[in-house]
Amino acid sequence: MAVQVSTKWLGEMRFESTNPSGHNLFIDAGEENGGKSEGYRPKALMLSGLAGCSGLDVASLIKKMKLKVDDFKVDIDANLTDEHPKIYDKVTMAFHFYGDELNEKKLQKAVDLSVEKYCGVMEMFRKFAELDVQTHFHKK
Repeated sequence: MAVQVSTKWLGEMRFESTNPSGHNLFIDAGEENGGKSEGYRPKALMLSGLAGCSGLDVASLIKKMKLKVDDFKVDIDANLTDEHPKIYDKVTMAFHFYGDELNEKKLQKAVDLSVEKYCGVMEMFRKFAELDVQTHFHKK
């Protein structure tokens, strides 16, 4: 299946990128690099893609497993190398689940299924970064 994204230069350091879903996003450099900080940074966007990919998997599994979760979030901390081309070499991904009736065993299974089987972005990150995935449960 082919996927097409088109990214158009808007002048200076700003771009507009279309997406197969029909939504657009803006990419821009920070002021320290000649931009105006009016859009996403490309490398940070990769981390959002990782969190979103795995988050969608887990949300789908929560629904299928009929689990009670009041809220959850995915936090990512990543280390960027010092030398060019600067890449993420270490990524820590933390799932945080909130609720009074959390089934920790099934939620951990949902995370594991995303990490080990379903999330294609996770598999891409494995090609260049050391990944540490953590799961945290918070009772309200």
